[in-house]
Amino acid sequence: RDRLRSRGLGDVYKRQVYSKSFSLQATGPLAEIVKSTERIKSMLQVHLVRHGETQWNAERRIQGQSDSPLTAHGERQAWQVGERARTLNITHIIASDLGRTRRTAEIIAEACGCSVVLDSRPRELDMGVLEKRHIDSLSVEEEGWRRRLVNGTPDGRIPQGESMQELSQRMHAALTSCLELPEGSRPLLVSHGMALGCLVSTILGLPAHAERRLRLRNCSISRVDYQQSPWLASGWVVETAGDISHLDAPAMDELQR
Repeated sequence: RDRLRSRGLGDVYKRQVYSKSFSLQATGPLAEIVKSTERIKSMLQVHLVRHGETQWNAERRIQGQSDSPLTAHGERQAWQVGERARTLNITHIIASDLGRTRRTAEIIAEACGCSVVLDSRPRELDMGVLEKRHIDSLSVEEEGWRRRLVNGTPDGRIPQGESMQELSQRMHAALTSCLELPEGSRPLLVSHGMALGCLVSTILGLPAHAERRLRLRNCSISRVDYQQSPWLASGWVVETAGDISHLDAPAMDELQR
């Protein structure tokens, strides 16, 4: 900057970096600064939200693609996400088409003044024959099926259910579709615990079936960015994961696990 000022170009530096309308062609180090700024402007930020606490979360039942309504506490969590989302300039809300995510998204959308687009791709993992079951009621064999989803077993799945690889493919398809939104968009995607955990973990380079070591609590907020930084791998990167600083009380999943 000192060199620019000594040549009388201090104002040029500021206007080239911060103004789209200034027409002077930048060269040398200044051009690199402008290019860097353009890359930042083109970066897409996608906020990821797990649905609010549900009746079956509180009862410790396996939900999968079956459904139960939000508890009163889950509705309050969603309102708190909405208050946080209002400060993030969210422009689009996309939600899994299951009832618990749809209701969470509707509450957030009311706070943000956005509409909700439903999408079947960010649904929760299909947990087959174990859906609706209380976790403490599982037999040894059934618990073994469930554990294969979280202990790193390749192609682990519950009978009549889905593998983590299949889940990963549709979650990435849902995320990639956000790149088709107009420039300047700030989308928020409302999904589920296993689904979002799989998405974030695979963005970090882990296989879809890797041991599950990322906890995303009800109404936690994560953020992934699509970018071209010279110091990161091109494409999607994880900025934050599992933020619950906007919530004023622990959910049942935080107390029980």
